[in-house]
Amino acid sequence: MTEPRLHHVICPDATPGHRMAYWQWGQSDSPHVVVCVHGLTRQGRDFDVLAQALCAQAAQALSKGLRVICPDVVGRGESDWLEDPTGYQVPFYAADMLALLAQLHADAPISTLDWVGTSMGGLIGMVICGQPELPLPVPVRRLVLNDVGPALQWQALERIGAYLGQAGQFATVQEAAAALWAISESFGPHTPQQWMDLTRPMLRPVSNAAGSPWRLHYDPAIAQPFKLTTQESAQQGEAMLWQLYDQITAQTLLLRGAQSDLLAPQTALAMTQRGPHARLVEFEGVGHAPTLIAKDQIDAVTGFLLA
Repeated sequence: MTEPRLHHVICPDATPGHRMAYWQWGQSDSPHVVVCVHGLTRQGRDFDVLAQALCAQAAQALSKGLRVICPDVVGRGESDWLEDPTGYQVPFYAADMLALLAQLHADAPISTLDWVGTSMGGLIGMVICGQPELPLPVPVRRLVLNDVGPALQWQALERIGAYLGQAGQFATVQEAAAALWAISESFGPHTPQQWMDLTRPMLRPVSNAAGSPWRLHYDPAIAQPFKLTTQESAQQGEAMLWQLYDQITAQTLLLRGAQSDLLAPQTALAMTQRGPHARLVEFEGVGHAPTLIAKDQIDAVTGFLLA
């Protein structure tokens, strides 16, 4: 399978609800589900390469294959934009994931559940995994946290806030790719084709007219709650995230770009010594965050989830 199937789930909110899109790879009735959740300004097609690798290996290793689910978090990709931008926060995203898991379980019962979260997707994963009272179909068995932890470096948050919400327009896909690379060099080395494959799902035409310029896929209003974050409120949130982390029982793999400015080395070390005692794998020449396209990054994730 070279293309995933697009589905939607209705998620409750203060209005009649919003639709969250998700991309499904692999066997639609497989009881083994891997949920892959993207970073702040990204979308579910970021995981195309990883999802294909997981499904290919699972076809040989698991009798019923694998179901890989890659949601577009609300406000991104093919998902709805919210009327109230205060809903663009991690606790609300986690509630949407509960609705998604309930629908997936109704479609075909889940017996094994794993989670891969890049940056924001990892924070959502900590909320899901760190509260044992949540109504999950089954507890998360294995958790991959990609370059994120309970403590986030303030300088990195300031860097992200400087470009967040400034969607802009681009005359061509190539122009957009260059602009996105300018703020994403920390992702590490990529071939031109790899970067173009990552760029195309990030764009939408401004109109249906021929030759329409392009815009980024996400609602610029996702920046509003983010920009209200202060260094003091970030420190208060850190204490809550450590509490969640310490309650995680899933086997945990922590990935870190060796040059990451978001996940400090001392935070990564602490995550190996408390809570689920994560196994740490670092990637040289990469900052925030590994895109899980390079072979060594894919091997680390597939080896952990399919061992």
